Parts: sequence; structure tokens; C-alpha cells
Amino acid sequence: MLRADFQGYLDHLLEPARVRDYCPNGLQVEGRPEIARVVCGVTANQALIDAAIAQGADTLLVHHGFFWRGEDPRVLGVRRSRLASLLTHGINLFAYHLPLDLHPELGNNAQLAIRAGWCAEARFGEQDLGWLGRPERETSAGGLARELAGALAREPLLIGDPGRIVRRIAWCSGAAQSMFEEAIAAGADVFVSGEISEQTVHLARESGVAYLAAGHHATERGGIEALSRRLADDCGLACEFIDIDSPV
Repeated sequence: MLRADFQGYLDHLLEPARVRDYCPNGLQVEGRPEIARVVCGVTANQALIDAAIAQGADTLLVHHGFFWRGEDPRVLGVRRSRLASLLTHGINLFAYHLPLDLHPELGNNAQLAIRAGWCAEARFGEQDLGWLGRPERETSAGGLARELAGALAREPLLIGDPGRIVRRIAWCSGAAQSMFEEAIAAGADVFVSGEISEQTVHLARESGVAYLAAGHHATERGGIEALSRRLADDCGLACEFIDIDSPV
């Protein structure tokens, strides 16, 4: 498959032009013009790049790529090593950040709901990044935490009353702790995200709405893994999802 056709397929599927983001979406590092073997992962770290090289991949597709707004643009240290590895081996780097969070079927929030067994009902927040819904059956915040631990293979941090009955869930994968107040205003009994900040603890305690920090990496594996399967089915490419685990 030609690289331009690969990007055209992904842009049509994920619609990055509709999203205001903190990084460029699509092709970030140009490699070989033809694509046959794709490695997918959450973050373009050196371990994932090395795994792509070992697999003989010509393309790396990730959720977290390079060139974030506000970071030092100089090609030094770790950034130099990562870019050198990609360029030396002619590996294309494609990254889709918020477009992959937002996708109604393949996105991180959609996949989180599928894995956790939640029924999605509405969106909230900037660019409709947050999701609202309900559990398949009434549960408590503590029960929801246990179910989420099983679904993500990672113990979440629960702040708030574990006995609070959960009828309405708000969630947004990754680093969405800043959306907690909007989730409270939307009537959520619990807000689930990947990360947690110091001030989030006090907001949960004082509002009575529970907060579940389930891990940035853990809540964002689902989207890129689902996209990997879709690429293999639709494009006939060899696609492999490789999970470089992260404890946060």
C-alpha cells in the first residue's frame, strides 16, 4: 500500500481536520514510500521503536507521537535517538492523538466503555471529549473500581466513598482530570480518567463525587489496539499491536 493511500485511509476514518490538537496528526516522520508491515502501540518511545525494527516494520502507528506544543523543538538527547532509529531504518511514524480519543467506535473512550461494560449515552466538555453513561447494572464506586481493575488488568486509585451508588458515570481517557468539575455538573456519581492531580483529591472529597484514576496508559490501549485490527481487516496489511507497559 502506498504511504499516501495509507494516510488517506486513516484521515478519512479519524477525521483529524475536525479536531483542535496539541500536536500534528498523521504522518510525523517520513520513511519508506510503500507500506506492508505496521506495528501499533500507545506511545512512540524507544522500546516500541526498537520492537518495530525487530519486526521488520516499515510503519509505526501510535496514539502519542512527537512534536508536542510547547516542548523544546531541538533534536537532542532522547529525541535525537528516537528520530535516528526511525530514519536509519526508513520507518514511517504516524500518530493520531485526539482524533483517536474521539472516534465513536475505535476511540479510547468508546473502547473503554466496551471493556468496562458501560452504556454510553451522551458527550460533554471541550470538543465533546468526555463521555456520559451508566453501568450495565447498578453498582457502587468500590464495585466499579473492582470491575475496572479486571477489565484493564490494573488496580485503579479510588478517591471518595467506595459505597456511593453509581447510576451515572462520566469518563475520559488519559490526562483528563481537568474535566472533573464538568463531570460533576453533568450529574455523574463517579468520574473515570487516566491520571489524577493533587487538587482532584480535594474536589472528590468535598463534592462527594468519586474519582477513579485508572492509568493513562491503561485507559488508552484500547483505541490503538482496535485501530490495528481495523487496518488489518480493511487494508490487508500485516498489523501487530505491541504493548510497552507503563505503570502510570
